[in-house]
Formats: sequence, structure tokens, C-alpha cells
Amino acid sequence: MKILSTYKVKISISHGAFKNTVEQYRLAVKFFIKVVLAEWTHISKIKSSLEQQRTVEVFSHKTASNPNPKYNFEKDFYKFPSYLRRAAITEAVGKVSSYKSNYENWLKTQKGKEPGTPKAGKIFPAMYRDNCFVRTGTNTACLKVFIKNTWDWVNIKLKNTDVNYIQKHCRTRKECVPTLRKRGKNWYLDFAFEEEVKIQEKSIEKQVIIGVDLGINNDCVCSAMKSDGTVIGRKFLDLSREKDSLNHAINRIKKAQQHGAKRTPKLWARAKGINTNIANLTAQFIIDTVISYNADVVIFEYLDLNGKKRGSKKQRLHLWKSRSVQAIAANKMHRLGKRISRICAWGTSKLAYDGSGEVERDEKNYSLCKFKSGKKYHCDLSASYNIGARYFIREILKSLSVTSRLDMEAKVPSCAKRTTCTLSTLISLNAELTA
Repeated sequence: MKILSTYKVKISISHGAFKNTVEQYRLAVKFFIKVVLAEWTHISKIKSSLEQQRTVEVFSHKTASNPNPKYNFEKDFYKFPSYLRRAAITEAVGKVSSYKSNYENWLKTQKGKEPGTPKAGKIFPAMYRDNCFVRTGTNTACLKVFIKNTWDWVNIKLKNTDVNYIQKHCRTRKECVPTLRKRGKNWYLDFAFEEEVKIQEKSIEKQVIIGVDLGINNDCVCSAMKSDGTVIGRKFLDLSREKDSLNHAINRIKKAQQHGAKRTPKLWARAKGINTNIANLTAQFIIDTVISYNADVVIFEYLDLNGKKRGSKKQRLHLWKSRSVQAIAANKMHRLGKRISRICAWGTSKLAYDGSGEVERDEKNYSLCKFKSGKKYHCDLSASYNIGARYFIREILKSLSVTSRLDMEAKVPSCAKRTTCTLSTLISLNAELTA
């Protein structure tokens, strides 16, 4: 499995030529989009992306063997670097190909708005080695940029902290081509790194999993489980200090809006920064739990976050944090050679893990619940049991033949419908399998 990661390195000296370089690249993409649209009937018949690139070059690039191209690229783009030209062609072909497929789908249904013609958009150039980017020292490099109406080399300085981080943490990874990008008022080189990881494979009977419930009261509850339903460990994470800071930031936004402020970018940036910190701490807590129990898989709830979400700002930030935690944890797990999985989230918190039915939340303390048997229990902990159990039930039934699976569903009816499965269902299923 290939893992790609990006690290941004700030350029210490800002230069006006960087802006001109990006503008020239976007204009080049715009030029090639027009060429590809005009010659699409010919280009679409070619399957190889490299051959498509060469065909567009024949149409537009003037050479000794091709002195009179149909479209003269060099007329408006004098001394344009060859690597950037080919990158612009590839970008243009991809945009036109996407537009054509979307337009064909729209013609079949005639639903919604007709797709608009492709545009260059806010894209940034990749600075290819030797052609556009050359390292001249540990913290220095040269970039080929558009300056004084020509393409020339400019010396740049990189921050020591960024360079030291790359040397410490990215030594074993393959460094790919950097991309010149602007964030706010600063310019960065985004270095991409590639590494090969082998994912461990274990039979379901030998796996140890971590069922994770990301809640509002407790930031994270982790339960380590085996395939027979044995819970071998539990861990809670409650970032009370960070949550107080987040609530304070949200209240400042509310107060500013009550006084007539429609946009509060600085206040929102602070709230999102605190939320990002909570997500990073939560993801690291999950990974530490995985390492301490030598687990193989982390199980999350599948959260449907598509479309516009209604509710308070606190709820929206929580939904964003949950998605961010899952993405960060997945990246860290893959680096360890382990996997993550997701299960249906319906009823994990509403159903008691012992199979007694729906729980009743405590009005004074929402993190506690009362089972129908009268027992009081931690609601998020019960949910983490159900999350882990549903994963094992799904994988065990998947490994059985159709006849055996139907037989198990007849003996344990609750495992037939995944949204009603709890930890007690997994225990009953294992009892039938061993019998």
C-alpha cells in the first residue's frame, strides 16, 4: 500500500515573481483547455495519457521538426519551461475529459444545471527538479520563476524548523516534486512524500480490535475486544481544558454576532484551531491505545456528513472533529501496517450492550444511562462495546457459507439485522458457533 503525505515549508523571503509565475501557469492551462476542446474528437480516441500529451504538443509547440503548429503556444509564452508546459497540458486534458463525461451524463437525464465549460481555476504549479527547482544547500534552493518578462532563477531560503522536521521524520520516505502554493500572505513549497507499507493480515479469530465511540461528553471512549466478545481493556479521554477553551471561543462568536457582526474570521479561526488541536490529541490517544493493547483494527462509526447540517455551532464543530479524527487515525494506522473499519452507527448508543433493549439517559448526567434491568452504566462505554461487536458479527458472518450463515441467523435472530446487534449478540453467536 502506498501512503502519500504532504509537508509545507514556508519560504522566508516573499517575492512578487511567485505571483507572476502562478498567473503564467494558469494562463497556459487556459490556453491548452481551448486547444483540447477544439481537438477533442481526435484526442479522445487516444487512450494513453502520455500520447495525449504528445498530441497536444504537436498541435501547439513549435520545434525544428514541427515549425508551423496549428496553435502557436510560444507566441504568448516565450521561454516557458518544458516541464511546466507538459504539466499544464495534462491538467487541461483532465479538466476537459471530466467536463465531457459530465456533459454526456447531463444529456441523458437533463436534470440540474448544464455543466459549465472547464476553467483553469485556482491551481498551482509543480516545481520539477532541475527544470524548475534545484537545492543549493540545506536551507537554500533556486526556483525558476517568471520575473521581468522572462523565466529566470531566484534564490530562496527555507525555514530551519521545517527543514529539520523533514530531515528527522521523512528520511525514509521518497520525496516527490514540490508545489509552489500561497496561503494567506505567505508562500510555501508543499513537499509530497511517498512510502510503501505492508498491511498486516490476521484471521478474524486472532484479531484484537479497538471499538471507538467519539462523543460530545467524553471526547473518546476506547474498548479493546476479542472475537469472542471478551473486553480486555477500556480507556477514556476527556479533554476538559480544551473543551472549555472551545466553548469560550464559540461564546465569543455568539456575542459578536449579537452585536451585529456578520463575519468573524479571526474568532472562527481561533475556534477551528482549538478544534483541530482536540482532533489531533484524540487521534493520538486512539493510536496509543492501539499500541498498548497490540490491536489490529480500529473500528469507527460511519458518519454521514454529506450535505448541509443543521444545528448549533457546537454540533457542527463536533461533526467536523469526528471526521478529522477518523482521517488522522486512519493515516497513522496505515503507517503502522494496521487497518481501520467502519460500521453502521444506528442504535449503538441507544441500545444496551447486554441486549436488554433501549436505554434511558440520565437527565442530570447525559453520559450515564439506565438499562431496562435497572443497571446504571456509562452510555459511551456501552456504545463502544456495540461498535466492536458489530464489526466482529459482520466479519464472522461474511466468512461463513450461505447455508451456515442462514442457520446462524435462524439460531440468533438479532444478528440478521445489523442495526440491532449488540455485544450480547456477539456472545450468543460465538456460543452457537462453538456448540
